[in-house]
Amino acid sequence: MALPTAAELEAARSRPLPDVLPGPGAPFKVLFCGINPGLVSAATGHHFARPGNRFWPVLHESGFTPRLLAPAEQGELTASGLGITNMAARPTARADELTDAELVEGGRILRSLVERAAPTWLAVVGMGAYRTAFGDRGAVVGAQEPTIGSTRIWVLPNPSGLNAHYPKQRLVEEFARLRAAALPS
Repeated sequence: MALPTAAELEAARSRPLPDVLPGPGAPFKVLFCGINPGLVSAATGHHFARPGNRFWPVLHESGFTPRLLAPAEQGELTASGLGITNMAARPTARADELTDAELVEGGRILRSLVERAAPTWLAVVGMGAYRTAFGDRGAVVGAQEPTIGSTRIWVLPNPSGLNAHYPKQRLVEEFARLRAAALPS
């Protein structure tokens, strides 16, 4: 994939990134929720598209997908009952450009989406974003006590390459824990 130009990245700041969701009536096992679209994702129209983001390799290595998908293949997730959305809609170069108010509002919108779509699990990919959006400063990685209707919540570490202090193997282990709960053999 050719990286977007500087002008394309700047233009992407105003480009929303559509959700990837299974169709109505299709099984919906896990909705992965990123913090917000990065500029590369907004420019390409594909979630977790920035080179160095570990989402797609971790998703595969943890057993969610039978092969490594490229961001452009994100639509293939729906056949497995998986989807992707974001906590906040505004594309930024870094998630720390978002305000707490944007995350809180995003959490409200996310709850509404989850109530309508009713996935079995909501997997929030980003501890800080979850804590802010859901007002749960004590949350830790893993299954959470609150639910949204019948949807259970699981918090995962952010797979962004900017979160490099969290080693890839630990990310794989955490995603695999969710997979075991969401897709029991």
